[in-house]
Amino acid sequence: MKPVKPVKHPIPEIFASTLNQYIQFIRLEKGLSDNSIASYKHDVGRYLTFIHDTIGLRDLGGVSMNHIHNYLQELTAMNLSTGSIARNISSIRGFHAFLMRENLTEANPAKMIDLPRQAKKLPAVLSVEEVESILSAPDRSTLVGMRDAAILECLYGTGIRVSELIFLQMDQLFFDIGFLRVIGKGNKERLVPLGEPALKAIQAWVEKARPTFAMAAGGGGRAVSGLPGGAQTQNRVFINQRGAPLSRMTIWNIVRKYSVATGIEKHVYPHIFRHSFATHLLEGGADLRSVQEMLGHVSIITTEIYTHVDRTLLHQVHKEF
Repeated sequence: MKPVKPVKHPIPEIFASTLNQYIQFIRLEKGLSDNSIASYKHDVGRYLTFIHDTIGLRDLGGVSMNHIHNYLQELTAMNLSTGSIARNISSIRGFHAFLMRENLTEANPAKMIDLPRQAKKLPAVLSVEEVESILSAPDRSTLVGMRDAAILECLYGTGIRVSELIFLQMDQLFFDIGFLRVIGKGNKERLVPLGEPALKAIQAWVEKARPTFAMAAGGGGRAVSGLPGGAQTQNRVFINQRGAPLSRMTIWNIVRKYSVATGIEKHVYPHIFRHSFATHLLEGGADLRSVQEMLGHVSIITTEIYTHVDRTLLHQVHKEF
């Protein structure tokens, strides 16, 4: 989120205490970042200034839906982006909901205000050539290289999320049938097929390199000392050289390391492999329902965004040929 500019006009003194209560509430209840809190304070502060100075209200209980609509017209006249206006509406909604919760007002006039429709941002994807370049970068003759190759092959070859990868347990690997059992969002399980490159890379890591890393934890099959989770922690598929589980940041650094080494100029991050996995499947003729199942999307609407990515590639091909 971009840093916000300070409010140009001082917040009306009559509303200052209420605004401070609201900011304290979201700080404690929502656990937002300092910049997000600053955004809320900026948005609601500007709104309160309008209510006081332009509308002439001294009591927040007198705010009506028409007053809010008038304020939104002011924001539109300022040439704010759709995203900024949506954020302002969200801030105002939350503020009035807080006023009701604290019995400071009897109604929420912002409850029925609709958020403006925002265009969906298409996810970034790697080309097949770029993926192949990254997957071939680790030195698979070394133990670390075997692990890193297995991680990259798993991210791209299965489309699983980083959180699903780092919590993957040894008993979730089914090499004989070529599947992973993945525990996704909401603790929901799904079976994801392993392609041959991913299967071979993970099998090489598990059989040839992982035992050496696990022994560093003190006993190969025993729990890591000082780490929560006991056997579950020690049974993670992907571990570091001390036998401890990998963090999200470690995965990010591994992805970054090999994308930089290959000279790819795109912003490459772990989740881009999931986007690329889905896009390349659809380009290859996979049906949407199968891709939804492999990604673990509850709604097929979420998966449909990858069909739009595919259409942009059709335009590119048409333009070239």
